[in-house]
Amino acid sequence: MSAQDRLTDALYGLGWSTVKKLPEPVAVRLGNTIADLVWKQRGKGVQRLESNYARVVPGAGPERLAELSRAGMRSYLRYWMESFRLPAWSEERVMNGFDPKDLHHLTEGLAAGKGVVLALPHLANWDLAGAWVTTKLGIPFTTVAERLKPETLYDRFVAYREGLGMEVLPHSGGTAFGTLARRLRDGGLVCLVADRDLSASGVEVGFFGDTARMPAGPALLAQQTGAQLLPVTLWYDDSPVMRGRVHPPVEVPESGTRAEKTSVMTQALADAFASGIADHPEDWHMLQRLWLADLDPAKGPS
Repeated sequence: MSAQDRLTDALYGLGWSTVKKLPEPVAVRLGNTIADLVWKQRGKGVQRLESNYARVVPGAGPERLAELSRAGMRSYLRYWMESFRLPAWSEERVMNGFDPKDLHHLTEGLAAGKGVVLALPHLANWDLAGAWVTTKLGIPFTTVAERLKPETLYDRFVAYREGLGMEVLPHSGGTAFGTLARRLRDGGLVCLVADRDLSASGVEVGFFGDTARMPAGPALLAQQTGAQLLPVTLWYDDSPVMRGRVHPPVEVPESGTRAEKTSVMTQALADAFASGIADHPEDWHMLQRLWLADLDPAKGPS
C-alpha cells in the first residue's frame, strides 16, 4: 500500500472513530467549516461541481454558481458527517432522520411479491435513506459498492454499510447482477445509485440538454425479473431531517428489443433524477465528470 493510500485509509478511519463521538451541533459546525475551507481552495472537485451545476442551472452567472458550489460542498460534508455518525445513531434518531413522500409506491411494489429496484442519484444521503429502510420499515436490501482503493478503505465501507443492515456486493467481478436478480426473484429489495456509469456498457441518455451515460443495470434487472423499478430523489432542508420522494414506477415498454427497452427505461430514470436535481441542485454531490462532452478532455474542462 502506498503512503497516499495509507493516509486516505487513516483519515476515513479517524472520521468513523472520532466524528461519531461528537455532539451533533459540533459535527454540523465542523462539517460546514471543512466545506468552506475546501470550497475556498477551488480544487478540481469544486471546479467540477461548479461546472456540473452550470449545466443543471442554465444561465447561472459566476456569482450564482459560486453560491451553489459553496452550498454543494456544505451538503456534501453534511453527508460525510452524517455517515461517520450513523453507526452511533440510536434507532429513534435514524427513524426520525428521514421523511419520504409517496412511500406507497415502495410498499405496494413489495407487497406484489416480485421485488423492487430503487434507483437513486447522488443526492443528499443515500446511506441514511438505506438505514431508514432497514430500521423503520424493517426491510433488508441488497446494494452494490464501487471497489475503492486502497482495498482496506473498500472494506471499511462494506463493514459500515453492512452494519446499517445492508447486503453489499462488489461492483466489479461480474457476479453482482446474478445475485441481485436472485434477490429480486425472491421478492426482495435492491437499491442502486444509478446516475453515473462505472462500466463500459452504460446507456446514453439526454440529461439537462446534453448526453450522459447511465448504468443499464436497473432497467435490465426489472426486465429480467419482473421487479418494479422506482426512482427515488432525496434532498436536505434547513432541519435535521432529510426529505425524499419515491417516484411512480418506470414501466417496461410493451414492444422493442431488450436494448431499446433498456434505453427507454434508463431515460425515464434520468428524467426523474433530473427533476429532483433541478429542484435541489446543491444536494447533488457530483464532483466527477458525467456528460460525454466532458469525458473527452478535448471537448471540455477537467
